[in-house]
Amino acid sequence: MTAQYPLVSVIIPVYNMAEFIGETLDSVLASTYPAIEVVVMDDGSKDNSMAIVQEYAARDARIKAFSQPNAGACAARNHAISLAHGEYILPVDSDNTISQNFITEAIKVFEQDPEVKVVCPRAVFFGDRIGEWILPNFSLKTLAHKNIMDTCAMYRKIEWEKAGGYCEEIIAREDWEFWISVLKNGGKVVKLPDIHLRYRIRQNSKRVSDRKLKHHVIDTLNKLHPEFFERYLGGPLRYNRSWSIIFNKIHRTFNPRKVKVNDKYSSLKPFINVMPSLFANNYGKLIYKGRNELREITINGICLVVKSYKIPNIVNRIAYGLFRPSKAERSYQYARLLLSKGINSPQPVAFYTERKGLFFSKSYYVSLKSECPHTYIDLLEQNIPNTEKIVRSIARVAAQMHEKGYLHKDFSRGNILFKDNGKNILIDIIDLNRIRFKKIDINDGCKNFERLPATPQIHRWLADEYALVRNFDADTCYKLIAHYRNLEEQ
Repeated sequence: MTAQYPLVSVIIPVYNMAEFIGETLDSVLASTYPAIEVVVMDDGSKDNSMAIVQEYAARDARIKAFSQPNAGACAARNHAISLAHGEYILPVDSDNTISQNFITEAIKVFEQDPEVKVVCPRAVFFGDRIGEWILPNFSLKTLAHKNIMDTCAMYRKIEWEKAGGYCEEIIAREDWEFWISVLKNGGKVVKLPDIHLRYRIRQNSKRVSDRKLKHHVIDTLNKLHPEFFERYLGGPLRYNRSWSIIFNKIHRTFNPRKVKVNDKYSSLKPFINVMPSLFANNYGKLIYKGRNELREITINGICLVVKSYKIPNIVNRIAYGLFRPSKAERSYQYARLLLSKGINSPQPVAFYTERKGLFFSKSYYVSLKSECPHTYIDLLEQNIPNTEKIVRSIARVAAQMHEKGYLHKDFSRGNILFKDNGKNILIDIIDLNRIRFKKIDINDGCKNFERLPATPQIHRWLADEYALVRNFDADTCYKLIAHYRNLEEQ
């Protein structure tokens, strides 16, 4: 680049384009902008495309020629951009041409307004079809219905990095997916007033062949950007795209949902609303899968743990659907309650429930990931320092809950988390949907430890600390805890 002009990398993927690549390169090299590099990536062409590019490169040092085994346009574009040095990126397809002053005019826009993310040209068709390519003005709502920009539009390289590059899973309309990735969270798009792109139409061009992959494109877009379509279409993009909003309204009428998002995490609501889609597409890291399913999902840098509950029996499907709070809703409510009383549980973020007609269907509870790396069972299976201090901390938390009339009916090895930070012990209690509210006497309280396997020494520490907090006799508590634990094992 020069001292005055930021470098622009023109990216040209090539596959069997010997007939047209010379014309494309001529148009790019004729640019009036003084600081460009042209990165050409041959994608395993079987004709002499690469030989033509190398001839051009030998005559003009601005051209850098590379090749790769055939992997598709997205992979070729990504590979080329990874090798590019420009602050700005301009992809150009290898059978199209650009005007001499396109790059110059685009850079003027970028340098005047840092909020601009994309500058695109007006375009005309040539080849098997002529006339201006009329595209609607940019809006995110329109982008949710259809692609409204060609691949040939300029953007900053950092936007490619943030978007994770061009998606190599999608094999058609990949520019649509890329523009959604770049723009769905905001940013200006400017269309230049003049014609700067000539788009070639051929009988066997990719634009024509891509039409046969409509279902693949829509399915992939829904998988990658469910929260985007939820925000602008009220649900997924449908195969009949123009009817998406209406179809989604009808679907939601017969499949009502209840969603509550903690005000602290309101920015996550679009993702909470599409939690069924995230689970269906195996987002995040699987923690556990059995009767229920647990996943760790990171969204906008926030690490979440999401529990998907199994669909209940027919009686509870009606009860949860119409009369009784679901397990997900109770988990959310009880976590907020415990935290308000000074008892730790991972910060509740949201719950989502859905029914089909009268019948309860899907439900999810979302919380922050706990800071505690250990569960109770680690005290028996690992050499954990300060075991006595940790056990006594667990007993104190149980006693505090019982003093307030909260009986955790699943107070078990996997639902007690802990962390020793050197100064104090942090205890998190999870899986809260089975809390009962009642007066808890010594028998109920000691029985609550029955699902915690322990050595006699651990039983003694639990009993001593529990008795101390609740002003019970320690020996009586020890005998009761051991008794109920033995009954559990039987």
